[in-house]
Amino acid sequence: MTGPKQPVSVLVVIHTPALDVLLLERAAHPGFWQSVTGSREDDEALIDTARREVLEETGIDAPRSAFADWSLSNRFEIFSEWRHRYAPGVTHNIEHVFSLCIPGPSEITTTPAEHRSWQWLAWREAAERCFSWTNRDAILMLPEHLRAGS
Repeated sequence: MTGPKQPVSVLVVIHTPALDVLLLERAAHPGFWQSVTGSREDDEALIDTARREVLEETGIDAPRSAFADWSLSNRFEIFSEWRHRYAPGVTHNIEHVFSLCIPGPSEITTTPAEHRSWQWLAWREAAERCFSWTNRDAILMLPEHLRAGS
């Protein structure tokens, strides 16, 4: 992708049936733990953004059909330190929530420039560890989301 980032992104909560949740530690911010996130590129469908980001950030190559679109979006202010990546005057982002259930905790392949570590945690502990309120809230909604069958 060339040019500024789009203020449209995905959040993908990767979890197991037992509700273990994968968190990644940001390389540039030790102690900042999060689920997979990333901005849409060009005019790609959001499900394709979710799939691409999961593959890039974890090495997990899951089919489109494995992702659950929660039909939930959050609007939040972009941290000032990251605004230079966006067009001038862009201050907010719209994040679309997805989840991906995999059979069990597995080894993850991260990109060292983006993430320095990863861990699987029980869902409540994972929610507490997240620096982002949208990520925390999505993880806390995970059990109900699964009960609803979405």
